[in-house]
Amino acid sequence: MSGQVRRRRFPWWLLLVAFIGIPIVEIYVLIQVGQVIGPWWTILLLIADSILGSWLLKREGARAWRALQVALAEGRMPARELADGILIVLGGTLMISPGFVTDIFGVLAILPLTRPLGRKVLAGFISKRLVVSGVPGMPRNAPGSAPRNAPGNAQRPGPSGDVVQGDVIESD
Repeated sequence: MSGQVRRRRFPWWLLLVAFIGIPIVEIYVLIQVGQVIGPWWTILLLIADSILGSWLLKREGARAWRALQVALAEGRMPARELADGILIVLGGTLMISPGFVTDIFGVLAILPLTRPLGRKVLAGFISKRLVVSGVPGMPRNAPGSAPRNAPGNAQRPGPSGDVVQGDVIESD
């Protein structure tokens, strides 16, 4: 496997869980709730839940947007603000979709009290899939950069490589 970078395989089982497993769990929970409180109250609760999700999405989304604008105006990297925006959109999508299980995860992603945990999970997810290499100005052995002996790096000159003095001559 010399000279090639090994790519991670996409976990296809995740799609199976997302499109088959979650709806089955949601239907089961809806039936159980409907048997306890009745079908009309269950439908009313789902509608109220979606309205609450829309309101939370609008409120927290506006807060995240303002925080993003402030970070950009201050000239700093808006990593936290972008992560909050991603979590709010994800949580809002889960809240608006019908079902009680997805609503629980949606509320956890939207609420400011529980969002730091979501940011940690999101950062861990992204850092496992992110490889930085060849960034100008970054030392070759900096955290996050590709190792010096990684495939494809052996021939590349870098800031720590040999420097050859010379003159540039332009021909007319």
